[in-house]
Amino acid sequence: MKTALVAGGAGFIGSHLCEYLLKKNYKVFAIDCLVTGARKNIQHLIDNPNFSWIEHDITAPLFMNVSCDEIYNLASPASPVDFEKMPVYILKTGALGQMHLLELAKQNKARILLASTSEVYGDPLVHPQVETYLGNVNTLGIRGCYDEAKRFAEALSIGYKRMHGLQIRIARIFNTYGTRMRPEDGRVIPNFFTQALAKKPLTIYGDGKQTRSLCYVDDLVEGIYKLMQSSIDSPINLGNPQEITVLDIAKAVANTCGWKDYKTTFLPLPENDPKQRQPDITKAKKELGWEPKVSLEEGFKKAFDYFKAQ
Repeated sequence: MKTALVAGGAGFIGSHLCEYLLKKNYKVFAIDCLVTGARKNIQHLIDNPNFSWIEHDITAPLFMNVSCDEIYNLASPASPVDFEKMPVYILKTGALGQMHLLELAKQNKARILLASTSEVYGDPLVHPQVETYLGNVNTLGIRGCYDEAKRFAEALSIGYKRMHGLQIRIARIFNTYGTRMRPEDGRVIPNFFTQALAKKPLTIYGDGKQTRSLCYVDDLVEGIYKLMQSSIDSPINLGNPQEITVLDIAKAVANTCGWKDYKTTFLPLPENDPKQRQPDITKAKKELGWEPKVSLEEGFKKAFDYFKAQ
């Protein structure tokens, strides 16, 4: 039985990963400080004898007697609403948090995976985005705290690989949605579903022609696991290459909620909000044998059931 440590284990993606690993017969330790995670996301796992929960902030050193084979770092606030509220904390999580986990990986001779982000590409000038693209990031912008935290965490991971021979994995995650997202998350899917369910006008920033590529969380978690088991130690894109405009997302969400005559309201586009988001997943398909399977229709139905229950 392998042992995995999941930082950010009570978060949106992290809680799904814990669940997935338990089904793979892992012993799982979830670490979370609950800044954006929630106990309810892992409540159904608490009685599993192979699951342990540790409340800890990875910006502080980790003193653990637990030996682990794999470390997954999904710990970081990742929403636009967080960028304004806690920019310094996000930077510390990317820098100190990743360093503490890398040190733990070194002590345990464990393999470590960093959940990086498509945000390392900034507002891209290359489309679709390939792993070799170096990005167009505004370090001084409102999103800079998150973009640079992840870029630094990638560089730090590569540094540990070069100096200590650490086995690292870097997943550049594109727009992901699904159950256990915070309704007040601030991203397009929770915004639209909570507004549509309340029959409030859907808020569209800019003209709505900017694009996103939406991957359902179950698909993403499978990609993360496959990457960890692979021998790829360079960044790899994980996301859905199906590109869709924000206007079309609004329409699809409203239809899923049964609101045919939905209304919209338009607000200015936030600073450095990406105009286009589409991953090139050629590398993931070739090296991991992975690509998303859940259709938007199926994923939106699951999201609808979740947000309605909330």
